[in-house]
Amino acid sequence: MNEPIVARHWLAIVAPKAAPALATTTVLALARIWNGNGAEHSVGNAVLMTTLSLGAAAAGACASVGRAGDSVIAGTAFAASGALAFAGVAGYADGMSLPLLLWSVATAGAYGLAARYWRRDRRDTLTYERHVSERREERAHIERVETLRATTQIEVARTGAAYAEQLAAALTARAALPGFDPKSIESTGLPALPGAEISKERGW
Repeated sequence: MNEPIVARHWLAIVAPKAAPALATTTVLALARIWNGNGAEHSVGNAVLMTTLSLGAAAAGACASVGRAGDSVIAGTAFAASGALAFAGVAGYADGMSLPLLLWSVATAGAYGLAARYWRRDRRDTLTYERHVSERREERAHIERVETLRATTQIEVARTGAAYAEQLAAALTARAALPGFDPKSIESTGLPALPGAEISKERGW
C-alpha cells in the first residue's frame, strides 16, 4: 500500500524556473551575433524581422478568436512575435543599452506569463494530491473496518468454543459426582451427556 517516495533531481526543479531567462538570454546573444555579422542598421533585415513579428502576432490573434481558439497556439504565436521583435531591435541597434533594456522587459514579461501557468500547475497538483490522499484514507478506513469485523468474528467464535468446552467439562465433572441424575439435565433442555447415553446402554 505504501508507494515509494521519488526525490526529484535539483535540475528538474530549477530548469523550469530558469527557462524564461535562458530563452530571452539566448535570443539576445543570437541577435548580437547577428548584429556583428551585418544586421546593424540594416533596413532590409529590420523590415524582415518586423514582417515576421507582425505575421506571428496576426497568427496568434487568429488562433485566439472564436470558440475553436487554441490558447496554447495563440500563446506560442504571441511569444514568437515578441521574440522576433526583440531579436530585430537587438540586431539593428548599435549599442547594448537598448538590447539590455528590452532583454530585462522581455524577461520580466516571460516570468509574469510563466508564473500564471506555474500557479495553475501547482493548483492542479495540489488537487490531485488531495484526491489521492482522500482515496488512501478511504481505503485505509475500509481496511480497518474489515479488520475489526474479522477480529470480532474470530473472538466470538473463540468465546463460543471456550464456553462449549467449559460447559462440557463442567457437565462431565458433575456426572462423575455421586447421586447425579442425567434426566434432570435433559429436562432443562440441555443435550444429553455422552456418559449418560453410555450408562443407559450399559444399564447402569
